[in-house]
Amino acid sequence: MQPLNSNRYGTDYPTGHAHLTDNLLDSGAIMILELTSAQRRELRARAHALHPVVMVADSGLTATVMQEIDRSLDSHELIKIRVFSDVHETRATLLKELCDTLSAAPVQHIGKILVVYRPHPEAHEPAKKHVRKRKQPRRTKRSFQG
Repeated sequence: MQPLNSNRYGTDYPTGHAHLTDNLLDSGAIMILELTSAQRRELRARAHALHPVVMVADSGLTATVMQEIDRSLDSHELIKIRVFSDVHETRATLLKELCDTLSAAPVQHIGKILVVYRPHPEAHEPAKKHVRKRKQPRRTKRSFQG
């Protein structure tokens, strides 16, 4: 079994992958999070009802826009971003740069809408279901007559 390296978000990656060599990890480069097709499908379904949280204008990915996207990913995990560029290649490059910089996963790119996912750094436990206590059966009139 290969040893594991952890990124700053607590995700473990095997060291043998070509995109995660020790040289890249030592240089401080941040990698794109990999998703399976089933995970991507589930995230697309979750993102369907979302509205774009961040708008990227013609000035591109400025430092303030990146900070806002990072803040949104920290609080929501899954966000939509609207890009006001008309060129498809520009939007694709912007999505790749954004995911490289913020260690996020590209989920979807349809038209001018980008969907990006990054799990919370701390592993949150699923919410516990509230279990109702069973009430005693209701007593009838005859049960009082002894």
